[in-house]
Amino acid sequence: MNKKVLRWEIGGILFIVALGFFLHFAYELSGESQIVALFAAVNESVWEHLKLAFWPALLYAIIEYPFIKNDSNNFLIAKTASLYITPIIIVFLFYSYKALFGEHNLFIDISIFILAIIIGQLVSYKILTSPQLPRVYSIISLVALLVIISVFLLFTFYPPRLPIFMDMNTGEYGIP
Repeated sequence: MNKKVLRWEIGGILFIVALGFFLHFAYELSGESQIVALFAAVNESVWEHLKLAFWPALLYAIIEYPFIKNDSNNFLIAKTASLYITPIIIVFLFYSYKALFGEHNLFIDISIFILAIIIGQLVSYKILTSPQLPRVYSIISLVALLVIISVFLLFTFYPPRLPIFMDMNTGEYGIP
C-alpha cells in the first residue's frame, strides 16, 4: 500500500465533493456567466450534474500530479479511468433507482454523487499503484481525456435532445 498516494486520493474525494457542491450554484452566482457555464451546472439535467464531479476531479488531478508523480505509476491512465467511471456510475445508479421508484430523491442523488466519486478515486488509486503499463495505454488515455473534455464543453452549449440532457424541472435543454 502506498500511503502517500492513498492520502492524496482520499483528499481528492473531499476536494471533488466540496467543489462539486459549490459548482451546483456557481452558474447562478456568477450572473449566468458563459465561462462559468462551461464548468458549472446550468440546469437540473443529469448531464449538467455530471460536470459537478468531472471538472473538480480534473482540476484535482492537475493539482495532485506534481506531488505524487514520483510515487505512482500510470497517472494519465488512472485519472482518465476515474474521469470516465465516475459519470458512468452516477448515470447508472441514478436511472436504476429512478426506474425502481419512479422519481428522484435529493438525498439519494447526493449519496450517488459521493459514492461515484469515492469509487472513481479508488479506481484511480488502484491504477496509480499498479505496475507501469505500456506507453500505448497513456496515449489512448490522452485521446480519451481530450474527447471527454471536448464533449463536456460542447454539450454545455449544444446538448442533444436526449433525456439525460433535459432539465428535470423545466423540460428544456441546455442554458435556460
